[in-house]
Amino acid sequence: MLKTNEIHQMDKVIEEMTDYVLHQEITSSEAFTTAGHVLIDTLGCGILALNYPECTKLLGPIVPETVVPNGSRVPGTPFVLDPVRAAFNIGCMIRWLDYNDTWLAAEWGHPSDNLGGILAAADYVSRVRLSEGKEPLTVRDVLEMMIKAHEIQGVLALENSLNRVGLDHVLFVKVATAAVVTKLLGGGREEINNALSHAWIDNSSLRTYRHSPNTGSRKSWAAGDATSRGVHLAIMAIKGEMGYPTALTAPGWGFQDVLFNKKEIKLARPLHSYVMENVLFKVSYPAEFHAQTAAECAVILHPHVKGRLDEIDRVLINTHESAIRIIDKKGPLHNPADRDHCLQYITAIGLIYGDITADHYEDETASDPRIDRLREKMEVTENKAYTADYLKPDKRSISNAVQVIFKDGTSTDMIECEYPLGHRFRREEAVPKLLEKFSANIETHFSQKQKRNIYENCTNYEKLAAMSVNEFIDLFL
Repeated sequence: MLKTNEIHQMDKVIEEMTDYVLHQEITSSEAFTTAGHVLIDTLGCGILALNYPECTKLLGPIVPETVVPNGSRVPGTPFVLDPVRAAFNIGCMIRWLDYNDTWLAAEWGHPSDNLGGILAAADYVSRVRLSEGKEPLTVRDVLEMMIKAHEIQGVLALENSLNRVGLDHVLFVKVATAAVVTKLLGGGREEINNALSHAWIDNSSLRTYRHSPNTGSRKSWAAGDATSRGVHLAIMAIKGEMGYPTALTAPGWGFQDVLFNKKEIKLARPLHSYVMENVLFKVSYPAEFHAQTAAECAVILHPHVKGRLDEIDRVLINTHESAIRIIDKKGPLHNPADRDHCLQYITAIGLIYGDITADHYEDETASDPRIDRLREKMEVTENKAYTADYLKPDKRSISNAVQVIFKDGTSTDMIECEYPLGHRFRREEAVPKLLEKFSANIETHFSQKQKRNIYENCTNYEKLAAMSVNEFIDLFL
């Protein structure tokens, strides 16, 4: 077959994302208000993670004691870094405890992971502008880029399942970060197109580190790696690095043919603010999101079983297909990352302790022999209706039901939870508890005086949105 070397137009999907980032006005007050909650919740998760040495050992500059002029600050630390390295640091903190927001569709992910790149780039741009006598960016600028990054990652996830081909969802983080950070850095159509083409050419890591037998801590820094790579590609594009028009669609060599089983990458709906408006918060428990409602059920059952753990014959868990595929695990669990992605472990913790915290995944709690004894008695089955409702755009439920059967033939009620506390349908109920979560998280790291200052500035939306980015970051130093 005759091959030609003609110049092609940029792939349509890339053009649509670029047009959205450049020109779409976000008019939804709900999206901006929700983005404000996402911002403080996400940073709170990062601050909490600073209590875990396995996280903090990865932070800081590549070369110790490096300080960058006008560099990006890393909240809760003394580090002043280049925006690429700062994006990794912030992204690693955010994701470490699996406690930030979630999006569930054909692909799963955590759109607030993009905040690592967005915040690092926005802080850097603001401090450079100040050094030149110009106005810095405001937090509202950050919120707008968060809405757009959420939308790009989330809409890509609706019908493009990377997990079905063994790739990790953090590719969509890299793509979204590259797009919005290029805009933050002053890029136009050509630069955003070029950065996006590179993000797709990079493709993605294998998701084997999220699954048995390889589940490990890389899943806690993979998003930091992806968002920092997005910043790196954005900076290269701003410097004039060329792009690749058919990075997705080139026959034989593009992403679709090489890595996506020749399926088309598509945007399932017009890009606006749908994802931010419908994003899922992890309000109560740091656990993989498909298990959130199982955790709620287990905690409800705790008072009824705590004195009868030795009398339990079986624990029935009815769930949806995605939960079975991702977090249904039997046998040994080797580390915290393995445990917080195990439906049975999370349910057992709720039944035994009546609560689930990040410390429950550490070795000290995991050595409790009651946990594995209870896991061995669990029977996980798919409820087809749960699976169907999980994918319905007007529902997006994450249903689980738990029942305990005792050896004498008696049983608890079958406790069913369709929508977790962080779901849009329960937003009014969730927001006060989200603020409590933020307060508790920052209290683990800051003095009472600084905590009060952070909380007062961050929980007043109008004050927060109007604040300069550098002033906002300085609250957390």
